[in-house]
Amino acid sequence: MNNSEILAQLTEILEQRKSAESDSSYVASLYNKGLDAILKKVGEEATETVMAAKDVASGGNKDKLVYEVADLWFHTMILLADQNLSADDVLAELARRFGVSGHDEKAARK
Repeated sequence: MNNSEILAQLTEILEQRKSAESDSSYVASLYNKGLDAILKKVGEEATETVMAAKDVASGGNKDKLVYEVADLWFHTMILLADQNLSADDVLAELARRFGVSGHDEKAARK
């Protein structure tokens, strides 16, 4: 399975979980708890990612960082789906930024 197929399949599953019974899966239960619970998980995973990166910088296991980034991406995709967005929306924004200086792009947001 290639990367775009993984994202497409995960997006489809996350959409299905939005209408599933809350006790049928972890994702369905998170949707049922609402936006604040989803945001809390994204925040927790972001913190764990930062901590894993610091560990790698000190000679720690890089696999731990990959694991934590996967958790962060997963929970971010749940957030996107909850807000009726998807990885495709994020990828389109990243594509829009190609060829634009990061400084120029940031200045344009002001």
